Amino acid sequence: MTDERAKFVELMKDLPIGMMTTFGPDGPRSVPMARQQVEPSAELWFITARNTRHVDDVVREPKVSLTFSSRDSWVAMTGRAEVVDDRAKLEELWNSFAEAWLPGGPEDPNAVVLRVDVNEAEYWDTPGGTIASVISLAKTKLTGDTYDTDHGTLKP
Repeated sequence: MTDERAKFVELMKDLPIGMMTTFGPDGPRSVPMARQQVEPSAELWFITARNTRHVDDVVREPKVSLTFSSRDSWVAMTGRAEVVDDRAKLEELWNSFAEAWLPGGPEDPNAVVLRVDVNEAEYWDTPGGTIASVISLAKTKLTGDTYDTDHGTLKP
């Protein structure tokens, strides 16, 4: 696994909620999505309801954009989404958070899995967290240098 891919997978472990932008007939639309799994091959898995506008958009145009952020790291990516009718995968990924949105459980016919194959990703990370961010901001003010972040691009 490349350093960029390893860093991407590591950052994504701490970024469970992101914004997914679909490109439907009415233009771009972003919705919050809870990421269930990140594969080292740069696949992301989501559980969602089949009867949603974002699923309709993905069926029409599979190109999506995803962004995830925390106080000290940010990831932006583009990819191709696919609705996956795989009951075994749905059961594997199922959790109480999914049940809050789909109370019928993985057997609910409206429950479906979205897989996003990442085409390109970019990340920015401030190693050391909040304290390192404060120090970097202070350094920027004192020296005029730019803000210190670990930046990388991933093209699977």
